[in-house]
Amino acid sequence: MNDRPISSPSSSSNCASAPTVLILGANGRLGTAAVQAFANAGWRVLAQARRLPSMLPTGARALVADIRETGSIAAQAAGARAVLYAVNPVYTRWQQDALPFARAGMDIAQALDATFLMPGNVYNFGESMPALLAESTPQRPSTRKGRIRAAMEAELELRAARGLRGVLLRAGDFFGAAEGTWLDLAIAKSIGAGRLVYPGPLGQPHAWAYLPDLARAFVALAERDDLPRFTRLHFPGHTLTGSQLLEGIGRAARAAGLAPAGEFRVKGMPWGLIRLIGLALPMWREIAEMSYLWRVPHALDGTALREAVGELPGTPLDEALSQALLALPEPRARVQRSAPPAAAQVRGRRGAAADLS
Repeated sequence: MNDRPISSPSSSSNCASAPTVLILGANGRLGTAAVQAFANAGWRVLAQARRLPSMLPTGARALVADIRETGSIAAQAAGARAVLYAVNPVYTRWQQDALPFARAGMDIAQALDATFLMPGNVYNFGESMPALLAESTPQRPSTRKGRIRAAMEAELELRAARGLRGVLLRAGDFFGAAEGTWLDLAIAKSIGAGRLVYPGPLGQPHAWAYLPDLARAFVALAERDDLPRFTRLHFPGHTLTGSQLLEGIGRAARAAGLAPAGEFRVKGMPWGLIRLIGLALPMWREIAEMSYLWRVPHALDGTALREAVGELPGTPLDEALSQALLALPEPRARVQRSAPPAAAQVRGRRGAAADLS
């Protein structure tokens, strides 16, 4: 395994006095957004990934290593003030990898005496969760993945009691990445053909997190040195019913020239068929197990986050959806076909497929 740090061409301009953040899983959805957000905020960024990132901003350099090479990663990240855990194991391997990978990340942060920042989700609360989720809401996971997520948070809280500085920021479903979100995998997958899919009842509220906004929230938390040893906070993001989301996608599509001549055709998810196929295909089984998230209304209360770091600027929904749609493979390809060759080449590099771990 080659774990030699590879600098981006512009990394020599980094200011030596700037704080350093180590981003674990820098090729993934949150990792990619976080690399950009921390670099924009003036941090020196070490972007860890199993494969060399295709493109890094000024102030960032790559650290190519497996997450389990904890000693090597910690040695190369000496002096880092914060570690953002953006690793996302393959969905069908959570049982084997999720907790061990998280423990490896915590080991690295402890070796560096750095604050460990970890994203959370709503899996912990289970199918009986209330409509508004606060930090004090009891965690009653009802699925395998929910129990794994609860165990990861319990591990972080335990480590914090033993000296690690830990921050857990819970968020809803991600959007705003090129690949690997519900937007490109299902909801807007066939937007070029004039079709949208929504996985649940159109009237139920669902929590969403626009990745650039979430990444900036992590920057704000990393900049604080007065938080408790263990801090659990919720990122409110955008809470939308299915109808509100589809209407927003329609507006964004029309503004970008991606809408059909008439109205979008909207279909639901065939959950019965998905469960049936899941008897043979593990990925479909894992997706079906979490289908309750589309039936049970939920939102995240961001009061405590606002009290901790102040009011964070958020991207308006229509702007966020416009950027998210233009990042998707099919709309991006359409834009590239209509763009001058040089511009298309730049957009193509930025739209490279993400490595989620």
